[in-house]
Amino acid sequence: MVTIRLTNTKTRTKETFVPLDPSNVRMYVCGPTVYDRAHIGNARPVIVFDVLYRLLRHVYGADHVTYVRNITDVDDKINAEALRRQKAGSPGTLEELIHERAEETIAWYGADMDALGALRPSFEPRATEYIAQMVAMNADLIAKGHAYEANGHVLFRVRSYEGYGKLSGRSVDDMIAGARVEVAPFKEDPMDFVLWKPSSGQEPGWESPWGKGRPGWHIECSAMSHELLGESFDIHGGGLDLQFPHHENEIAQSACAHPQAEFARYWLHNEMLQVEGKKMSKSLGNFFTVRDLLDQGIPGEVIRFVFLMTHYRSPMDWTAEKARQARKSLDWLYSVVGEMELDDRWPADPNVVAALADDLNTSLALTELLKRAETIRPSGHPDADGDDQAAAAELKRTAHLLGLLSVSESEWLGLTTGGLDLGPLVARLSSLRSSAMITKDFSAVDALKSALTDAGVEVRMSKSGVELVPGPDFDRAKLEALR
Repeated sequence: MVTIRLTNTKTRTKETFVPLDPSNVRMYVCGPTVYDRAHIGNARPVIVFDVLYRLLRHVYGADHVTYVRNITDVDDKINAEALRRQKAGSPGTLEELIHERAEETIAWYGADMDALGALRPSFEPRATEYIAQMVAMNADLIAKGHAYEANGHVLFRVRSYEGYGKLSGRSVDDMIAGARVEVAPFKEDPMDFVLWKPSSGQEPGWESPWGKGRPGWHIECSAMSHELLGESFDIHGGGLDLQFPHHENEIAQSACAHPQAEFARYWLHNEMLQVEGKKMSKSLGNFFTVRDLLDQGIPGEVIRFVFLMTHYRSPMDWTAEKARQARKSLDWLYSVVGEMELDDRWPADPNVVAALADDLNTSLALTELLKRAETIRPSGHPDADGDDQAAAAELKRTAHLLGLLSVSESEWLGLTTGGLDLGPLVARLSSLRSSAMITKDFSAVDALKSALTDAGVEVRMSKSGVELVPGPDFDRAKLEALR
């Protein structure tokens, strides 16, 4: 069996991954708060842990991996957006508008992540479906002396958990010294955090022993992971921005509620994302969502490829040039596999598997994938034979492990051309070429080839015929002018 090694944030070392139960490998990843479209930074953990999910399924079997990614559908940001809509004249109560916004955003998120080639997790629990479990966990923490009620709030006693700060490497006193938060007068300690807070007016709320209220953010993940994965499970993942306080607080809650258990054994965190070398922000004009890129005609697979070019523990820089490189590489890979269908019976390239098993080294995995493609004559090559076909089948199977080459070459060309049919131009160039072979006057052929190249289309001419392949600089408007 393939040995997987992962960098465990908890121990700050790369460790051999040994699951608690190889027949049920369990992973929890913090998912979206559904108040708006997912920006490209939100997409990074989705792709990182999708690759890990695919690797785990490859090694242990698809039926032996359980992946949970939660949806936070109760949050002050959702409430604020619903209130804005109500003030703008949208019909319905605030609670109805909150529900409407959450449903709308969940649908957007699913569609956008699908477009990036991410597999759906085994479970996508919504926080609002597990309120009872959160209330029960809060009550248990109060009974054990780790939490207390004050002014309709339930707060966690941070100093009651000796291990607090180990994940992020901070001491409680250092955290207090560096804190810039207003300390509520009802807190016993400045570091104590909210497990439950009161709801007023039309805000969403649920009955509890402490009055009508709603859960704090951190308790949601502790309750849902416990309900779906048990007291101890294998992997917990998320962005580095969640390491503190969210993940630190999750550990404290869960360890105190279930002191006999381990909670999550391996913690993985992906680094943050920049755009063209700068922090993404609306003020700099470099903030955009996944849907923005898709609507610009950048295929989801190109976006995914760009993400895979950088190791998950390194800061990532999204650039237009990387997108062009990714598009060019994918065009080449699709030309190699042609119309071949995915066949899971083929083995994946061991070099690519080894790269992924070594702490998800996707950058090396892509290098190995492209290196393998260079040894295969493309499906349209006149000398391509059965060995090339077998190698191409293996290549497609290997690429699938990375979430790539998910469609056929013709479908890919349809995606990259926005559905534009290149058939008439292929026919015209073929006709001009046939005439030129007789007249020996290739000026018309050269003129059309030049125009196609200027439109960002690669012209491939061989004994078997003419092929037009849109490149990374494809210009739909210029190409339509040639029709």
